[in-house]
Amino acid sequence: MRISVAADEDTGVAGAVVAELRERGHEVVVHGALAAGEREDWAWASEVAARDVVEGRADQAVVCCWTGTGASIAANKVAGIRAALCVDAYTAGGARKWNDANVLALSLRLTSRAQLSEILDAWFDGVASTDPVDAANVAHVDGIGQG
Repeated sequence: MRISVAADEDTGVAGAVVAELRERGHEVVVHGALAAGEREDWAWASEVAARDVVEGRADQAVVCCWTGTGASIAANKVAGIRAALCVDAYTAGGARKWNDANVLALSLRLTSRAQLSEILDAWFDGVASTDPVDAANVAHVDGIGQG
C-alpha cells in the first residue's frame, strides 16, 4: 500500500511512523518537515498528504502535528477525506470500521512508540463496515458541504 505521511516537525513519533510503515512493507511518500524543500506548516503539509489520497497518489495518509488536531482539521477540508485523530488502538479500529476513515491523524506530543504500533495495527486491520446504517452515515458525511 502507498501511504502519504506529513508532519510539521520531525519530532516525537514522526520518524517512527515512516520507519514502521516501511517495515510493514508500505511505500511511503513524505511531506512537510519530513521532505526537504516542502512547506512544514501543519495546514499545508496535511493538505498535500490528503490530496495525495483523493488524487490517487496514495491509498491512505498519516498526518501529524503537535496535538494532531490541526492536522486532522486541515486534512478534512479536502473533499473525499475522512481524517480521524486517534490516540489509541480502539479509536483507530473504530475510525476504520464505522467511519471508513482514510487519513490517520496523530499527535506528535501524546503518541508513544508503543501506542503507535498498536494504533497502526488497529488501523490496518480495520475494514469498513458493510452495515447499511454505517454506509449511509459515511455517504452523508461525504456529501456535507458539496452544495
